[in-house]
Amino acid sequence: MASIAPVGIFGGTFDPIHNGHLRLAQEALEQCGLHSVHFIPGGTPPHRDAPYASAPQRLDMVRLALHRNPAFVLDEREVYRTDPCYTVDTLVELRSELGEQRPLCLLMGGDAFLTLHTWHEWKRLFVLAHIVVMQRAGGRPLGNAIKEADATLRSEYHARLAPSARALLDSPAGIIFVADMPALEISATDIRRRCSEKKDTRYLLPDAVAYYIQYHHLYT
Repeated sequence: MASIAPVGIFGGTFDPIHNGHLRLAQEALEQCGLHSVHFIPGGTPPHRDAPYASAPQRLDMVRLALHRNPAFVLDEREVYRTDPCYTVDTLVELRSELGEQRPLCLLMGGDAFLTLHTWHEWKRLFVLAHIVVMQRAGGRPLGNAIKEADATLRSEYHARLAPSARALLDSPAGIIFVADMPALEISATDIRRRCSEKKDTRYLLPDAVAYYIQYHHLYT
């Protein structure tokens, strides 16, 4: 039985990182008893267009956003890759580095979970990590998707849906846990639009990130 505090894995383009990302990570940290959360800015996303900000700029913004929280860790392993960055490959690397017994929790929103079956080698994710779905109030219903994934993974990978975050401590991988997420209607797309229209982005971003965007004339 694993007794090591889990590590959260939070990937994204972070173009830019905003308060919604930070609140999601903090909720996961508290609800799941995580030791830390690794923020992994992506390089070339396989399912999305290239980011608007450069890799160094996105790294700078994430570094600024995480500065005052010692439990938040910037992980640079993906951001400079030019080939498609697949989550399964990153988890393989992290599993090798952090050991076979350390529980890893892949954090994602409800919308991402609904498309999980389209991810590269998606079933292998459950062999390498737990999946923590951050479901916000008023979000799209996950009931059927969760049940279908639970049934498939129980039969093929011995994964299971857990009613409590305590189950994340019992094994290194293979649990689906749905955590509650406050409704924060913040999106990077909207922030980029606001920047292009020279509108105020206060309270959507950490102040240091907002200043960085303004100083470097990003998204204009």
